Amino acid sequence: MLGLKLPTDPRWVNIVEKNIEEILTDHAFCEQKATSTAISLIVSFPEYTELVQEMTALVKEEMSHFKMVHDKIIERGWTLGRDRKDEYVIQLLKFFPKGGSRTDQLVHRLLYAALIEARSCERFRLLSEELKDKELAEFYRRLMVSEANHYTMFLGYARKYGNREEVDKKWQDLLDYEAKIMKDLGTKETIHG
Repeated sequence: MLGLKLPTDPRWVNIVEKNIEEILTDHAFCEQKATSTAISLIVSFPEYTELVQEMTALVKEEMSHFKMVHDKIIERGWTLGRDRKDEYVIQLLKFFPKGGSRTDQLVHRLLYAALIEARSCERFRLLSEELKDKELAEFYRRLMVSEANHYTMFLGYARKYGNREEVDKKWQDLLDYEAKIMKDLGTKETIHG
């Protein structure tokens, strides 16, 4: 369903289970970054009224997810750690060239967002199926559904605002590129890394 070309090695969950505090902190910051992405799209492309409406709703949802993750951290007696670089996103953002038309810039940002949500969804599915902590596994199962909806929303808007044939080609090329990135990731207790 997600179209990812290289699935996450299920052994990644074993790495996560050794440091649940770390994955929750990383996840909390991923939710904050998703909120920032939605706000950035509103600020950068205010003339796309339907997109602005959708991103406004997404900001609320992503911040509610941040609160849910932060509450899990607090429930376990921990405090939110510091943000760290997301090597996955850093590598991903190198794919499309800078510049281009406003439409190209919008489509590229929507495709990046779709892919990040797709990978998050895939990772949440793994956590929901493989974590020994059943309460946390159920938590990730519920979030997985939201991430799938976000992925299809971003991809749908990219196809709506760009040339469908070009967008589909870019999406496939981005998926191929992402698979190469993923070969070197999956060794840390981070959502994408």
